[in-house]
Amino acid sequence: MAGGAGPRRATTLDPMGRRHRQRTKLAAPAIDYPDADGNTLALRGSLTPAARREYGEVLAGGLTREDARQRALELLFERLAVSWTIAELPITRQNELLARYRMATAPERAFVLQSLRAHVAEHFPELEVP
Repeated sequence: MAGGAGPRRATTLDPMGRRHRQRTKLAAPAIDYPDADGNTLALRGSLTPAARREYGEVLAGGLTREDARQRALELLFERLAVSWTIAELPITRQNELLARYRMATAPERAFVLQSLRAHVAEHFPELEVP
């Protein structure tokens, strides 16, 4: 072989190559929490270790106690909310869910807090919801 080149390899694409494999993504089911008015909040059944760590850091962070509590609740809602159906209109996009949470009435916020507390207690007992 001239020039020190090694043997040539076939250039066919391997159908089982890394990019061609079908990967099934495991997903925890969403759990629905209905309120007395018929609205439903669906919360994700899983929370990544990074999200759990971030939640703990925000809750214990350098913010005032009330600011830390509000930011921690918002973070939990952002990470766990899959959908929120209000007056039979489902909201499923993350930015719309967060915007709706931010403009929620006092009873709606109480419902979200109650749902988050119940959900976290059942699925993530190592976390504390203020």
